Formats: sequence, C-alpha cells, structure tokens
Amino acid sequence: MSNRLKFLARALATVGIAQLLTANAGAQTMEWVTSSATENWKVQHKIPTGKAGKTADATITNQKLQVIDGWGGCFNELGWTSLNVLPAADQQAIFKELFSPGAGANFNICRMPIGANDFARKWYSYDETDGDFGLTNFSIANDEETLIPFIKSALKQNPKLKLWASPWSPPVWMKVNKQYAGAPFPKTGVKAWQDLRFDFDSLDNGVKPGQEGKEGTNMFIQDEQHFKSYANYFAEFIKAYRKQNINIGMVMPQNEFNSPQTFPSCTWTADGLSKFVSYLGPEMNKLGVNIFMGTVERGNPKLADTVISSAASGKYIKGAGFQWAGKDAIATIHQKYPALKLYQSEQECGNGLNDWKYCTYTWSLMKHYLSNGANAYMYWNISLQNGGKSTWGWFQNSLITVDTTAKTYKYNYEYYLMKHFSHYIQPGAYRLQTDGSFGNLLAFQNPDKSMVIVAYNEGTAAKKISINAGGKTWEPELAPDSFHTFYIKN
Repeated sequence: MSNRLKFLARALATVGIAQLLTANAGAQTMEWVTSSATENWKVQHKIPTGKAGKTADATITNQKLQVIDGWGGCFNELGWTSLNVLPAADQQAIFKELFSPGAGANFNICRMPIGANDFARKWYSYDETDGDFGLTNFSIANDEETLIPFIKSALKQNPKLKLWASPWSPPVWMKVNKQYAGAPFPKTGVKAWQDLRFDFDSLDNGVKPGQEGKEGTNMFIQDEQHFKSYANYFAEFIKAYRKQNINIGMVMPQNEFNSPQTFPSCTWTADGLSKFVSYLGPEMNKLGVNIFMGTVERGNPKLADTVISSAASGKYIKGAGFQWAGKDAIATIHQKYPALKLYQSEQECGNGLNDWKYCTYTWSLMKHYLSNGANAYMYWNISLQNGGKSTWGWFQNSLITVDTTAKTYKYNYEYYLMKHFSHYIQPGAYRLQTDGSFGNLLAFQNPDKSMVIVAYNEGTAAKKISINAGGKTWEPELAPDSFHTFYIKN
C-alpha cells in the first residue's frame, strides 16, 4: 500500500468518512440557538435557506461600524460572598462557564470598584486616616477577603481578562460632608423609580441635614493638596493590585458623578472632574493605565464633552463610559468623537425579581447602546443571594442567584441573553450595518470572518423572516417572544 493510501486509511478510521469529506469540502458551519421565558439556550435545527435574490426582511451589509472590545460584569463584594457558600465544584463550574474562552459566556472585560460601592459588605476606603495626604496608611486588606479572590478565580479561567475600575466615594476626609453617602435614606413608602424595589426603613447612613450632596456641586474638596493625594490614591490602588498579580488597565474617575446617593457616592461638576483628571492623568501615564471619562449617568452630553474637550484633561481621556440615563448622551458623543472608545459601563440593575419582563427590557438596552457606538457592554451584579438585596436596601437583578440555605444556584434569564451575544461575538468583531423592514436585530463580523446575528421577536405569534447575509438568504421562523442567535462560518 502506498504512503498516500495508508494516510487516507488512517484518516478514515480516525474521523470517519463523513467528517473527512465535510472537512475537505470546507462546509459551512451554522448554529442557531434560542431562548424564551420557558426554555433557555435551545439548540435549533439547521437554519432554513431561501431563494437567493429575494428581497429580504433584513439585509446584513458589508459596512463595518464600531469594533467590539467585549462583554462582562462587575466584581462586587456581595457577588463573592454569595458564590463562596457554594461547594468548590460548583464554584469552579460557574467560573468556567463565565470566563473560560469557548466554554460559555466568554466574558473578557470586567469592572471593579475602588473601595466600597453599593454592593459592598460595609462602607470603606483604602485610607481613612484623616489628613493622611502621604497615604502612609493605605491598605487593600479588605479586598483580600473578597474582591481579590473573586477576580483571581476569574483570571484562573481567563488570564487575559481585562479589568477597569472606578470609585463610588473617595475617603471621607477628602469630602466636604465627611460622609460616604450623599443623601439620607428616604422612607420606603416614597414612590420609587419605575418598578424598582427598596427597603430603607431600618437603615441609617449617618447623613444629617446640611450634609446632603447636590447635583451640579463638588463634594470633593477642590484644592491642589487633595487633588494630588487622590491621584496618588489611584496609583497606590493600581500598584497594590499589581502586587497581587492583578493588572487594571483603565480607570474612570467617578461613578455617577451627578448623583448624591444613599450609598457611597460623590458629586462633581464637569469642571471639577476636569481639574482632577489633570492631576490623575500624569500618575496613570506613569503606570500605563488609561483614563475614560465617566461614569456618565445623565442624558446631557455636555457633561462628558466638557472633560473630553478640555485642554487640561482631554489629552488624558481615551474613552467614556455611560449608564442609566447616560444612554441618552452616548449617540451625541459617538457622532462628535467617532474614534473614541465608548463603554456601556453598568447594566441597569432591575428589582431583584430576575423576571422575563426585565430581560426583554435588557434587550432594548443592549440594542440601544450597541446601535449607538458602544464598544463593550457590562452587566452589573454577577451573582447575588436570593432576593438580591444590597447592604443599602435595594433589591437588584443578577446573572446568577444563589440559594444560600440549600447551597444551590441558577442562571437567570439575563445571563442567557448576555450569552446570546458574548458566546459568539469575539473581541475585535465589527458591528455590521443592517437594512430592511425587520429591525429588531444586530449583526457582527468576527475577526475570523464568521457572522453573528442576534434577533428578538417581541410579538405574541411566531414570525417567519428572511435575512440576506453574505449573498445567501436564510428564512428562520422565530418563536413568539424569543431571542435568537445565528452563527454562520464558511
């Protein structure tokens, strides 16, 4: 037998005739998964094809729009304390599902707080020695119990995971009101925002009359000594985490800088932030850390533009982050600065019910941000215990819910919606322009030229649509009120 025939025989025995022929033919790879209120991540049959040249309900063009940096969530303390009650095998399975490349969600970029946020165990900063401008008492000892093992568990699955950070509050001695929070707790009976759920009645954050922050004012003390010390505070944070083999590549100077919250927060004016960034910029440059403007939670684009366009701060700004009502500002900033990186920096938090209604609302958020130039999308709480109640009385949604009594867990609807994007859309993908009468979809081209189409049928009846992509026409039938991802690779 010739060497060529021997090779062919071995190949046939190893992979089978059908597989070998498919490989030689360069056959097209197609995957179609769906999720609904009754069944998540259902693998469908082959995507039905239609007649070429037919006018399609949606056409995926070759026009490349923004590049996608990636997908992720936020490392919060209560995320770790909820996961940490689970058996070790379950924890490992979760981190593999979330972070291991090719396994599940493929998360590759995540946020973390600098000090306490609203899902911390308690209020803290890294230096609460009054007047310690030299930061001799700086310490991340608190984080060694929670955030550091949380992040290291993710890095074990994906060593290339990118991290960025922002503070909710500076140390209280750097603030005008000497408090972490910027507003006292209201009574629960007061009408809450939208359909959100709160339980404030038993809480007291120490904010007294006269200590409330106000939008459009600076709660951070505005002088050179405080600016320099706070810029060094960021630098010490970066260096302390590097000693833990955790590299943070980007910071935003303040979470929701217009909002005096009942939890750790600090209002700034745009001019005040611009002044601070002029001090922060040189310190971050020394460490090779980028600065994004943010996080912007108001719909007024001038709040971001003031810092981006300032001669003092603009040269340090490499991007901007938007969340909540900031979604109404991202389009204007993208139009004015088309090359500027824009992140959706925090998924709106929900009400702790983790229901299908909020999942469909999340689709509208994802579609809005990605349609208006967002390069990355970050969910908020990765994991919470049943009910999702924060230390500060707000019930919120999460990707995972942990039953701390039974020591079990489940993935929620919004996890699967995130996965519809993140499992298939790779870092470096481009969003593609789409045309046609069916607009409730988004399309992307990966670096390997594979195509990903994510669609939602919001109707109460099944809907057959035609999609023209890559010169071919596909005619899937979308079940009522369901999400769909089509992955096509030649």
